[in-house]
Parts: sequence; C-alpha cells; structure tokens
Amino acid sequence: MNLLQLLRQYFAVLLILSAVCFSLTACKSVTTNDTVDYKSAGAVRGPNLSLPPDLVTSQADRRYIVQDGSATMSEYNAAVKKSVQTRKNVMTGIPGMRIARDGERRWLVVEKPAPELYPQIKDFWQENGFLLVIDSPSTGIMETDWAENRAKIAQDFIRSFIGGALDSLYDTGERDKYKTRLEVSKPNETEIYITQRGAIEKCTTDSTGSCISTIWTARPNDPELEAAFLARLMERLGMSQEQAKAQVAAPLGPKTPKAKLVQQGVNTAYIDIAAGFDRAWRDTGLALDRSNFTVEDRNRANGIYYVRYVNPKDLGDTKGFFTNLFSSKDDSSLKAKKYQVVVKSTSENASSIYVQGADGKPENTAAGLQLLTLLTEQMIR
Repeated sequence: MNLLQLLRQYFAVLLILSAVCFSLTACKSVTTNDTVDYKSAGAVRGPNLSLPPDLVTSQADRRYIVQDGSATMSEYNAAVKKSVQTRKNVMTGIPGMRIARDGERRWLVVEKPAPELYPQIKDFWQENGFLLVIDSPSTGIMETDWAENRAKIAQDFIRSFIGGALDSLYDTGERDKYKTRLEVSKPNETEIYITQRGAIEKCTTDSTGSCISTIWTARPNDPELEAAFLARLMERLGMSQEQAKAQVAAPLGPKTPKAKLVQQGVNTAYIDIAAGFDRAWRDTGLALDRSNFTVEDRNRANGIYYVRYVNPKDLGDTKGFFTNLFSSKDDSSLKAKKYQVVVKSTSENASSIYVQGADGKPENTAAGLQLLTLLTEQMIR
C-alpha cells in the first residue's frame, strides 16, 4: 500500500468519526459550568498591546518573571511541576480570610501583608495552566495570557478514541484572561480582586451567508468565572473546598450605586456615583480591570489611577482587536497612551471620577469622553 492510499484511508476514518461526532452533537458540548481547565494560548500570542514590553521588565521583580510565550507548553508544564515539587511556602491556612461583597461585586480579604501573598497568588495562576504577561510585585498587579478553558470540550468516546495526537482539532472558540490586583486596605490586611475578560471567535460571512473567515471579538464579562477562581484561590491559601464554595455562593447584595456620565459642553465630562470614596475607588478599579486599560500604578491617598489605554480604532485593522492579540504580527511600535483616572469625594455618599492626561491636566478631548463612557458602561453592568 503506497503513501497516497494510506493518506486516503486516514482521512476517510476522520470523516467517518466526524460524522458520528456531529450526529451525537458531542464535539463542542459543554461540561459542567463550575469546571475550569485552562491551557495557555501562548503559542499563538502576539505582543501585549496594552502594555509596552519595557514596562513589564522594568517594574517586575526578576525573581517573579515568568518565561515568555515562545516556550513550548511541555517546557512550561515541566517548569511548573518542578516549582510545585520544590515550593516550601504553601500556606496551611489563614485566619480571617473571607469573601467581601458590595452589591454584585466580590473580592477576597486576607489578613496578611501583600508582599507575603503575592508569590502565593503567582504560583496559583501557574498551577492553573496560565502564563503571566504582567508580573509586578511592586504594584501588586499581575495579568495572565489568553487561555482556553479545555473543560468546555466534552470528553466523549470519540475524542478518547482519537487520542491526544489530534487534540488540537478540538477548540471551544473562546479565550479568557484574568487580572489580579492586590490592594492594601489597612496594615496587614490585603484585598484581592480577580477580573476576567473574554474573547470569542465569530464568522464573517459573504453575501450568500457563507462563513469566509473568523475574527476574535470581545464577549461579556463572566462573574461566575471570577467567583470560581476566588474559591480556588481560597483553597490554595488554606481554606477547605466546602468552606470556600459556601462563601462564594452566599447571596449577593443589592446592585451597586448607579454611575452617571455627566457631560458639560462638547468634550468636558465626568462620572457621578452615589457612593463614598472607598466604594467609588473600588468600583473604578474593577471597571478599569474589566476594560482595555492597564493600571500602571495607583495612589489611593490622592485618588489617582495611572493607566495606559489602547484604542482598538488606532490599530487600523478591520479584522478586529483580538485578532491582533493572537497574531504573530509585530506591533511593538504601537504605544498605548497614558492617562490619569482621578476619583474625588464630593460628600460622604457621593464621588466624581475624571480623566486627566499624563501631565495631570484635564483631558477635555473626545478621547477623554470616550474613556469615561467606557468606564460608565462597566460600572452600570
């Protein structure tokens, strides 16, 4: 039997298996919603457009830098396995660890200093199958690479029969990334925020309705994924699985105060929120994390978030912003713009949020109005 005949038989088997698979509607069926099993998308990751490479290397402590996405997954997994085997700083339990709530928002409060918690949380993300593209102990901020939740692919008998050799044929068409921010609320107490961003692959069609290509577009934030990882982190820090799930599953309170965009003139604008400074500061931080902002630094005493922002329109690519993130195209020349997002208390139960330029002057431009609009949309969700 020659090579051509072998290839024909091979593809014939694949076609038969595919037909059976589709008849059982099992190829992309979803398993239980509370199951997460991520695989990093580092193999197809382009540059992180929301943060120039120099910032990652200049701010991060070299002890905590993770290898970049050019490494193979087998090399990465081996490194993580070795790290887990040799790690001696796993916490056996933390008194005073709890889930805090404010309306529909959840975050973790731990009675430990942030520098002590940071390496623990970094290990946590690595153990869950993620690469880190931002790793900044000095600011308490880390961000994962885009990754696929492989638990959404059913482990049916056909996939088991084909085996791991063809595992790449199965794809959920979805990617997630997570930001973690550590806030020091009081001495020896740390607030930990986890936020998720999602992307989904969609078809672009021609005049006949046929799919001619696919693009990556944003998909809505999923609070349940955030809650799942908060519960897992609590387990990682020493709480039992039952206790962690019970805390996360407790009923949420009423919705957070409504944020209102106030516009004066053509471009001058600010956000009004019916909340004191602490609540407004927290909601602003979560809104920034869930948007295409990168928090470089922050000064809670002065109410300032120092951020970078990449406007998707500046990319000049009709294929979509997420396509750029997953491509191998070199966009290193693209620089995100710097802004200051300022939270000011106007009374005990009211605050205002402004956008300023990097120089601290009011950003009375169309760009400033656009950024405030994005933040308002996140706050009212």
